[in-house]
Amino acid sequence: MGDPDHAPGPAPAPAVPQGGAPALRRLRRRTRLVVVGVVVLIAVAVGVAVAADEPDQVATTVAANRAEVPGAELEGSWATTTTTTTTTMPAATPAEDGLAIAPPLTRPWPDSFLVADATGPGVALFSAPNVPVPSGRVMENPSWEGLTLSFLVRERTAEWLHVQLMSRPNSALAWIRRADVTLRRVQNHIVIERGARRLTVFHGEEQIYQSSVATGKDSSPTPLGTFFVDGIVRLSPPHKSYGTGQLSFTGFSEVYESFGGGVGQVAMHGTQNPALIGTPASNGCVRMTNADIDHVTTLAPTGTPVEVIA
Repeated sequence: MGDPDHAPGPAPAPAVPQGGAPALRRLRRRTRLVVVGVVVLIAVAVGVAVAADEPDQVATTVAANRAEVPGAELEGSWATTTTTTTTTMPAATPAEDGLAIAPPLTRPWPDSFLVADATGPGVALFSAPNVPVPSGRVMENPSWEGLTLSFLVRERTAEWLHVQLMSRPNSALAWIRRADVTLRRVQNHIVIERGARRLTVFHGEEQIYQSSVATGKDSSPTPLGTFFVDGIVRLSPPHKSYGTGQLSFTGFSEVYESFGGGVGQVAMHGTQNPALIGTPASNGCVRMTNADIDHVTTLAPTGTPVEVIA
């Protein structure tokens, strides 16, 4: 498909000190395809009051998930070869795990957002506090490609967190135990306007950066919804398709179950063809100039909310 927009499939891994092969596998994570048939919108509070055990610092860098490979600085995982294999999304199936779908971020937007990072080998999912999902699903930590398992917190109690997942279905919500994670805060969020082909970074209600972008074509639109950044890759020299780097976020193509050997997850990324910025040109990702992706990367650590609106 020419210039692919979803991260490629696995490639032979070069030697990595301490990181191991999993840290070099594809950025697209191998998660189960779970399509929710009945969408339940739950009005949850965003930017809830800070509790006594909650960190008050704001995360500005990401120290975890780093490995050294030729030409890349990783806060996530990466593979350098591509294929053009695609799989069209099958028809929706009944909900398996009782997962709800996250609503948009509540306005006025808060000045920071709570992010949870897994501390143990896995995090069990619950459809309600003390009610395991029917499948008994446990999300592995780190993920198979070496990413620390993170969640965007949308609601909390003393012992439970209602969180968005690094997983299909898009904007999926589940409950997890507070004891299974540590908490931190991120200070900004991103709004991508699909129709206007514009990306804006906000701190609370204040606009702090804006750029023009290329979004998905009509045949492969950028998915709408509320997501969060889950992987950061910096590339030097620039990649032929992804420019100087990419920020993957937890949105998955609604057209492709897989793409280029990955699982159809989308990303914000640079480009070596800036003439297409401002047009609907991609296979679902959000293309930016290299200068723009470089700057947005400094403003959006993992966990940063990303809203894609029409």
